[in-house]
Amino acid sequence: MKTFFRYLPIAALFLSTGLAVAAEEPATESIPQQSFVASSIDKAHSTLNYAMSLVGINYKFGGTSPETGMDCSGFVSHVFRQAADLVLPHNAKAISMFGKKITISDLRPGDLVFYNTMRRTYSHVGIYLGDNKFVHASVTGRGVEVVDMKESYWARRFNGARRLPTLQ
Repeated sequence: MKTFFRYLPIAALFLSTGLAVAAEEPATESIPQQSFVASSIDKAHSTLNYAMSLVGINYKFGGTSPETGMDCSGFVSHVFRQAADLVLPHNAKAISMFGKKITISDLRPGDLVFYNTMRRTYSHVGIYLGDNKFVHASVTGRGVEVVDMKESYWARRFNGARRLPTLQ
């Protein structure tokens, strides 16, 4: 729990940025569009808050719950199921088939980022926070943590990014 509070200012910065963008939408848009934008922001906000609340949870290969530990796809699946009511498979490669492919320059908080960590594409997944940071279930001993995408390990292994339909 102590680790979560260390990253709380980072999450607040990303979420406030997203809310500020929504507030700048033109006033001429219809009410349904504003409701859709507000709904997307609420889901992204909930998703990121929930993901950050799990920082420090133990890593467990094949794990899917905070109580017993989670691996990367178990973490992402669990977060989106709980916070956005979206059911994703428990496999990074399978998750990479969902949503819309986006470029690294188009990343927004809540998007999924994929890495080659096991000598195969899309073998690792995390949730983008903004400012080149993402949250993921790492390895035994480190668990759920926030890391910088620009660290050489992650920069060399980046495979792509996806935006899920609930956050578009």
